[in-house]
Amino acid sequence: MSEKSNKQLVAEAFDAWAAGTGGVFDLLAEDADWTIVGNSVASGTYPTREAFISTVIAPFNARMSSPLVPSVRALYADGDTVVALFDASATVRDGSRYDNTYAWFLTMRDQRIVSAVAFFDSVEFNDFWARVQPA
Repeated sequence: MSEKSNKQLVAEAFDAWAAGTGGVFDLLAEDADWTIVGNSVASGTYPTREAFISTVIAPFNARMSSPLVPSVRALYADGDTVVALFDASATVRDGSRYDNTYAWFLTMRDQRIVSAVAFFDSVEFNDFWARVQPA
């Protein structure tokens, strides 16, 4: 796929996520690896879609009282990589807000994400993760 088509596919996935009708994780290949960089409680490499979703995304969403909604600042494409810079916000089960800024480096192949590297504010994430228990 071309840079333009990879970027368009990711843009459409973010649009679906913001609309509540899908999302970027729908593009993950089953054997996609996802790496969270830094020192958050979720930092590490998850070797499959299932490992990432079950260990990070499901418990994350279970701490929310409203869905996380992204607002894309910019998308960039270079070769088979799409870089997404975005903010995301939601209401947490304790009534507070979760607001974070993310940079995701998504390696694409055959209209799927096959590898991802994610950066975000680990202080905000760790506070939220420790303070709020999943439903």
